[in-house]
Amino acid sequence: MLEFDAAQSRLAAAGNPPSIAEVCPLAEARGRVLAQTVFATCDLPPADNSAMDGYAIRHADYAPGKRLPIQQRCFAGETPQPLHAGKAIRLFTGSLIPEGADTVVMQEDGNENDDGFEILHPPVQGAHLRRRGEDVLKGNQLLAKGRLIGPGEIALLASQGYAEISVYARLKIGVLTTGDELLNPGQPRGDAQIYNSNGPMLTALCQDMGASVVHCLHAQDTAESLREAFTVLLADCDLVLTVGGVSVGEKDLVKPTIEALGGTLDLWRVCMKPGKPVALAQVQGKPVVCLPGNPVSAFVVFSLLVTPLLRTMQGRTQVIPAVQYGCLSSDRRFKENRDEFLRVRVAYSSRGVTLTPHPQQGSGIISSLPWAGALARVAANTEVHDGDTVAFYDLRHWLR
Repeated sequence: MLEFDAAQSRLAAAGNPPSIAEVCPLAEARGRVLAQTVFATCDLPPADNSAMDGYAIRHADYAPGKRLPIQQRCFAGETPQPLHAGKAIRLFTGSLIPEGADTVVMQEDGNENDDGFEILHPPVQGAHLRRRGEDVLKGNQLLAKGRLIGPGEIALLASQGYAEISVYARLKIGVLTTGDELLNPGQPRGDAQIYNSNGPMLTALCQDMGASVVHCLHAQDTAESLREAFTVLLADCDLVLTVGGVSVGEKDLVKPTIEALGGTLDLWRVCMKPGKPVALAQVQGKPVVCLPGNPVSAFVVFSLLVTPLLRTMQGRTQVIPAVQYGCLSSDRRFKENRDEFLRVRVAYSSRGVTLTPHPQQGSGIISSLPWAGALARVAANTEVHDGDTVAFYDLRHWLR
């Protein structure tokens, strides 16, 4: 069996970065990957402005009990007059700072009447000013090529006037589930049958990663059915994920079908629990990853081994997210001869990070998936107890 870290590295390098880019409206760019390095088109802020609702003054004009006549009221988007000595200009958040002013006094720190504005607390010179370019300077790099675009990136690009942006084409994925016993949700079920949860789950996981699931097919446990499905998927997709049929049973025909199609296996079986029966193949120049059939096992393998490959093929620069550490909180011990990945909840406090395992860690406990927020790693042949520190993989970072 291949060690987990070696398998993760090999899968991350199993696909090629994208070569095709397209122009995308900024409003539709969330979840896409930048195909260009973007530079600032203007200073941000573009001019000195007020960070608060308040009054622009010359700091030298302040004196306890002194009232400053109101020279002008200037809203955001309006151009203020130059500030006269001994006066104040009423500003609002985002208003331009008048020429001659060097300080903004918050409205809460004074009072205004017909005689002017009285400052109740000694102001700090330069307070509440947003200086031109203090956030972004024109011409500086804004975002690097290979960056995943989220709401924050969209806000930054919009602030620079970008209405559209160059992004890589969406990664096209095909999902193939196998098994004579599986039914689509909604069909009447017999006692010997189960509903196909892997297909919908993997489709959702891929879509959350910003990929496009072109096909989600199901094949019976026959060489003919599998060959027909692979023919469609390899023609239309950049990456194929199969679920089930990759172990050593009489009806586990995915591996021989791949070999019959001229595919070569780069790895088979990983030293991890759950998820040992994993295969990586290259078929017709395209990567095929074979996941175990148990939904929990498929989820864990996708989260930790497949997502780095997706990020590589999407053109992202950060392929493997950071691993974190926390303190295990459990009344049982854990020890396996493979790396074990526990479904855990994560709690943050002043004492640190606490990881609480789900009470049932079997690979058939699907209800643990929406319950858990992370996967905690117990190294092979290592016994851990309550209070021990272990590595964990925060799914908020690994599944995006």
